[in-house]
Amino acid sequence: MSNEDLKKTFGKVGVLFGGRSAEREVSLMSGSGVLKALQSKGVDAHGFDPAERSIAELAAQKFDRVFIALHGRYGEDGTLQGTLEQLGIPYTGSGVMASAIGMDKVMTKRIWLNHGLPTPRFIVLDAKGATPEELRTVPDELGLPLMLKAPHEGSTIGISKVVGYSDMQTGFALCAKYDEVVLAEEFITGRELTVPVLGEGRSARALPIVEIRAPQGNYDYQNKYFSDDTQYLCPAPLDEELTKRIQSIAVRAFNAIGCSGWGRVDFMLRASDNEPFLLEVNTSPGMTGHSLVPMAAKAAGVSYEDLCVEILRGADLEMKPSQDWKPA
Repeated sequence: MSNEDLKKTFGKVGVLFGGRSAEREVSLMSGSGVLKALQSKGVDAHGFDPAERSIAELAAQKFDRVFIALHGRYGEDGTLQGTLEQLGIPYTGSGVMASAIGMDKVMTKRIWLNHGLPTPRFIVLDAKGATPEELRTVPDELGLPLMLKAPHEGSTIGISKVVGYSDMQTGFALCAKYDEVVLAEEFITGRELTVPVLGEGRSARALPIVEIRAPQGNYDYQNKYFSDDTQYLCPAPLDEELTKRIQSIAVRAFNAIGCSGWGRVDFMLRASDNEPFLLEVNTSPGMTGHSLVPMAAKAAGVSYEDLCVEILRGADLEMKPSQDWKPA
């Protein structure tokens, strides 16, 4: 399809980035890349930062559809999706329900378990009410080391690795700053993998697996977005049978949450027996120079620019799993 055809097909497009979440900095990088890519393909795309402008302007200025490049709360958690549904503006990615569930690591894990999908053992702690005595019992049940996470944050924000009993209180206090509950999760020793997924339902397909090898195994905020020391292997060096198995689990996990359009499913592959464990699903993944969805797409022969167009092509309202009516 020519650039002129794309312009006619998509109309006026808003690229939503920035926002008010703790992941604003990353979103600005993602959105800038997407905006430049779409414009290079001839799409009439315009940047739009919800932290600086009212979402109502999208309707007032007659945007035909939007590409959501927001991460975290107020962009990836279903609130924005609900607003866009009310405004009748088609948007990329998952609908209201799947976005809200995917943003909640605890609810995501509960649904996966209900579908018989593997995820590390966990305990949910009250961020304000958990007592020191309660915290001391967590390593007894989950073992050491273990992970503490703020379950509604992303980009490794609000996360702490506990290697000894004395770390529990400090790690818990760090995570409790970001959320009302803290997720304590069994630590899986092994290889860190991620699987981007495009489409939805029976048409959903997994892209090549990416293996992440961070310095000292610490894939934190700095190593994720700004360091050149982190190694990414794509396709991940796995045998064909294991590759297909992990990709199949990723698609099942994606569909179990009701995701659509695109997303990324994160895993740990246990070193002792090569068993995969689901960690989380990202319904609005990063699109920066270090991001993993574009990396996997490139390995599959899809350029960054074509990936952005494919994601934008999936922008809709009536096909969202949580949507059963079409605005007038």
